[in-house]
Amino acid sequence: MKYLVLLGDGMADYPIEELGNLTPLQKANKPNMDRMAKYSEIGLAKTVPDHLNPPGSDIANMSVMGYDPDIYYTGRSPLEAVSMGITLDDDDIAIRCNLVTLSDEEAYEDTTMVDYSSDEITTAESRELIAFLDEHLSTENIKFYPGISYRHCVVLKHQKNEDMHFVPPHDISGRKITEYTPKGEIGLELFNLMKRSRELLINHPINQKRIEKGLHPATSVWLWGQGRRPAFDGFENMHHIKGAVISAVDLVKGLGLCAKMEVPSVEGTTGNIHTNFEGKADAAIEFYKNGGEFVYLHVEAPDECGHRHEVLNKVKAIEYLDSRILDKLLAYFNDSGEPYKILVMPDHPTPLSIMTHTHEPVPYMIYDSTVNVPVDNNATYDEKYAASTRLYFEKGHEIINHFLR
Repeated sequence: MKYLVLLGDGMADYPIEELGNLTPLQKANKPNMDRMAKYSEIGLAKTVPDHLNPPGSDIANMSVMGYDPDIYYTGRSPLEAVSMGITLDDDDIAIRCNLVTLSDEEAYEDTTMVDYSSDEITTAESRELIAFLDEHLSTENIKFYPGISYRHCVVLKHQKNEDMHFVPPHDISGRKITEYTPKGEIGLELFNLMKRSRELLINHPINQKRIEKGLHPATSVWLWGQGRRPAFDGFENMHHIKGAVISAVDLVKGLGLCAKMEVPSVEGTTGNIHTNFEGKADAAIEFYKNGGEFVYLHVEAPDECGHRHEVLNKVKAIEYLDSRILDKLLAYFNDSGEPYKILVMPDHPTPLSIMTHTHEPVPYMIYDSTVNVPVDNNATYDEKYAASTRLYFEKGHEIINHFLR
């Protein structure tokens, strides 16, 4: 038996007027998913407990992967640090470092969060900017590390004080940052670092060139998502199958590495809608051909579209999951003649109307190739149908055991 989890990050949503009061999942042309739905178990799963805030992709993907966040979660950035190859000591704190675009008011506190991703700045540009900041702002106990696009990392060495409180930048798009600046003793120290980054970045040649091209410049760092080094049980030891994680983003790749799974690199993956969808499918097929049994294939694009209120692109991202990934994998599975199971689901909702994550349960679909009789000929894979079945996992981390067994 082969197993595939196809994870559309942030894919769940609310009905929206621009789509005729449908959700992107309802609007999308996804023939493979909707054909599978007729033979599948469909329901809802609560992937982020209400007491854990914010409801981020770190907690949600950890949950879908089968790890109880109440036991394993230590923070977002340490997972990304693992993927970046950063060695963390037990007393280190890793912090996510976004390159963001703030408005140009003179006082930092009066600015507005124009763009949490600096127009999805390229990795080549951002790596140069992060190296520049590291040269000017790093100390014996503060170090900058480059990641992908706008997503980077700051490590506080030998830090016992954890008094720091941050707000994710994608939660405050279009708002003045005044009431969302870092809090706490260490938070205030890091806020001063953020202000100094703006002074350094504002006239950097890379930003001047971006302005000339009509792109948002990276005018500041924004720190959030702090945590300490995680400790995971190995996925193969837990489930006795060989697994891999395929993703463009360091967060999910880091989860895979912490779970001691294979994490193949796929050229041309970006974390947005302009990514190598087919390459991810090909990487999964190659893993299966080499004896692998379980693939967790993560696609960030629907989430990015939700954060940016890109309505049609969110629909398109879901259609690409169906036509450019699922289509190839179904062809491979069916040609192989081996039975297979597929779990399709988001990690959390990222509603277009609010442009951030919510705690609400998400629709899941489990398809088993050995099921030959339709469960419901009227079934479709979307939020409304999933709610109608009344199947519900209150603890999202339990769904992977249900799927595998």
